[in-house]
Amino acid sequence: MVLMRFDPLRELDRITDQAMGSARTPRTLPMEALRRGDEMVVAIDVPGVDPKDIDVTVERNVVEIAARRQPLAQEGDEVIINERPHGEFRRQLFLGDNLDPGKMTASCERGVLTLAIPVSEASKPRKIEIGSANEGQESLQAGSAQQQTVNA
Repeated sequence: MVLMRFDPLRELDRITDQAMGSARTPRTLPMEALRRGDEMVVAIDVPGVDPKDIDVTVERNVVEIAARRQPLAQEGDEVIINERPHGEFRRQLFLGDNLDPGKMTASCERGVLTLAIPVSEASKPRKIEIGSANEGQESLQAGSAQQQTVNA
C-alpha cells in the first residue's frame, strides 16, 4: 500500500512560514492512514466543516479531498479574535496499484472524514496448489494426445 508521504506544497508552506516568522496555521487537512485487514483506512480531520461542504473525487489512482469552512462572522459582527482558519482546504492522496479506489467508501462523523479503500483482489495473497510430478506428466501427455488427434 502506498500513500504519498511527502507533499511538496505542504513542505513549501512550512519553509515559507519559518522564513517569514509567521504564526503557523494549518494549510492542509491533517490525516492518519493505516492498514486494517484487507483495506486502507484514512482519517482526515475536518473540524467545523459541514459534510455537504466536503468533496471527495477519484481520478485513476489519485484521491482529492476538498473541504470548505465558512467563517462564523456575519455582516455587522465585530470580530474580536479570529484564529480559526477558514476557506478552502485541499489534500491529495496518491494510491498504489494494489488499492481499488473504485470501491472506496467515505463517511464523516464528529469532524473526521474516514475513507476506506479496499485492497484489490489481484493484490491479495492467494494459495497456489502444488500438484505431483505424475499429475504434470499426465497433463502434458493428455495435451499431446489431443494435439495429435487434431493434426490427424
